[in-house]
Amino acid sequence: MIELLTALFLVSGAAFMVVAALGLVRMPDLPMRLHATTKAGVLGAGLMMVGVAVYFGDGGVTTRAVAVIGFLLLTAPVAAHAIGRAGYFVGVPLWEHTRSDELKGRYDNKTHTLASPPEMNESSSDDEPRR
Repeated sequence: MIELLTALFLVSGAAFMVVAALGLVRMPDLPMRLHATTKAGVLGAGLMMVGVAVYFGDGGVTTRAVAVIGFLLLTAPVAAHAIGRAGYFVGVPLWEHTRSDELKGRYDNKTHTLASPPEMNESSSDDEPRR
């Protein structure tokens, strides 16, 4: 039974890794590629770690598998965000059918700062300190 459960987790993880690889090849621009590879890749690696933990059934291996999953969950979104942000600011082109570019015109190349959207600059009565 353990082998069957392990095989299920490993095959499922491998399937999600294949989906991530297909997303890397098939998606038209950097943000979409990052989206596909990050989500499917982390899920695939996580399922493989669960399969390893189930197969060995040892506390030390399970702890390491949980640590790997936690590390992936913490670092993959941050890394994808940093790569996407760097790609956008160095001018990697977006897909020609991208409908909106919310960062367009808000990045200052001299100071390397990003301005807030106009609706964030409007003050309201809720922003004033209460006495």
